[in-house]
Amino acid sequence: MNPNTPVIIGVSQIQQRVTDPLESAEPIDLMADAVRKAAEDAGNPSLLGKVQSVRVIRGAWRHRQPAGYVAEQIGCPGAEKVGTCYGGNMVQSALNASALDILGGDRDLIVLTGAEIGNTLARARKTGVELPVTVTEGRYDRMIGREEPMASEAEIARDIQQPIQMYPIFENAIRYANGESIDAHIRRVSEMASRFCEVACDNPDAWIREAVDAETIRTPGPANRMISFPYPKLLNSNNAVDMSAAIIVCSLGKARALGIDDSKLVYPWSGTDAHDTYFVSERDNLHSSPAIRVAGARALELSGMSVNDVDLLDIYSCFPSAVQVAATEMGFPLERQLTVTGGMTFGGGPLNNYVMHSIARMVDLLRNAPGKRGLITANGGFLTKHAFGVYSAEPPEQDFQYENVQDEVDRFPTRQWVVDHEGDVGIESYTVMFGVNGPSVAHAACLTPDGLRTWANTTDPDVMQAMTVEEFCGRPARLDGAGNLVV
Repeated sequence: MNPNTPVIIGVSQIQQRVTDPLESAEPIDLMADAVRKAAEDAGNPSLLGKVQSVRVIRGAWRHRQPAGYVAEQIGCPGAEKVGTCYGGNMVQSALNASALDILGGDRDLIVLTGAEIGNTLARARKTGVELPVTVTEGRYDRMIGREEPMASEAEIARDIQQPIQMYPIFENAIRYANGESIDAHIRRVSEMASRFCEVACDNPDAWIREAVDAETIRTPGPANRMISFPYPKLLNSNNAVDMSAAIIVCSLGKARALGIDDSKLVYPWSGTDAHDTYFVSERDNLHSSPAIRVAGARALELSGMSVNDVDLLDIYSCFPSAVQVAATEMGFPLERQLTVTGGMTFGGGPLNNYVMHSIARMVDLLRNAPGKRGLITANGGFLTKHAFGVYSAEPPEQDFQYENVQDEVDRFPTRQWVVDHEGDVGIESYTVMFGVNGPSVAHAACLTPDGLRTWANTTDPDVMQAMTVEEFCGRPARLDGAGNLVV
């Protein structure tokens, strides 16, 4: 085999569960701990002094440049310091980039890590505690990815800029495209989520390991409050977790030199990246993803595989709509098991670093299943940025294969948009946002008679209530020229 073949030799996952926020470790210390644990997993803790690059996934933390701190803590202060842009796709994108660096001979030993303390932050907010933040200095030597705005003037004008607003809009568009009733749809989605929960119960690194049935998942209540129609809390990503993870990847030649046992080796076979339009307003529709369709298929093709050859699968699961779109675009039946972690509700949703955990879990499972093949999908933004990776403990028959398929994705049709419109529209999709006292505002994606997309809001209590029990997708409506929906 090519001695520059990239291979994962060590992985780790860490959970922190503290009741007193002031007892919490900082994210940068959880990262360093995770890297040390990954080196122990590889069977050679001394390898950390030889690490050439430390790559940290951007998180919600306030540290300026944590890669240098982590490098100092693990004993390789001269290592390259790498950061990423924001997005749930970045772990897989960073691993794709790392595999290429190793294959090309630019690096032979790389560490990826990330951490979040969402649970501690939530406790601190509730108790009014100000958490200390270690000051980290310096700049990254390299950035992977680039920041792009995720909302156009049209969405901003209606204050639609959060995942909890946009993903339920996708969900309702999926329901309408499928011709489902509201009741049949939420039953199907909650049953899918309950299958994710079953996996979490068997995952030793999942945040929630108690069984939750489909009826409980779909039924709003004090412990499962409505967030945004049709999603109660248990159909949202669970960001209130303290979790860190690390991956050590190196060349096969370096693994041999370090004396890593063959039983630890898991090979990246292929990887792809692509994005849908950065502005949701520009998408042809709200229930599909050309980027997932093209990049997902290409990742399998580069590995000489089809969907039928995928033994283990983890589809990025911030919201059910993301799971359904990805599975449908790639041709996976929604009834099959779509996760190895339990997903971002039950396995845990540490923001952009979730995929570090899904890859770590995949590595553990593949080590115990020689010959099986796993697929990881990753998603950032509003179903915007996508990355894919194929893995196996079996060595690939060819060098690691990678392709950015953006040129092909960019050939798909898009749509024009307008900020303000006065007159008739058709409601394309919508959601109702909930506050402590019930529905607070409804957001609607609308199409003008000439096919332009625009956005509108309503705070009419009767309309918002009706939207939760009646199908409003496809209904005619009017806009008053200032973004107010009249139905």
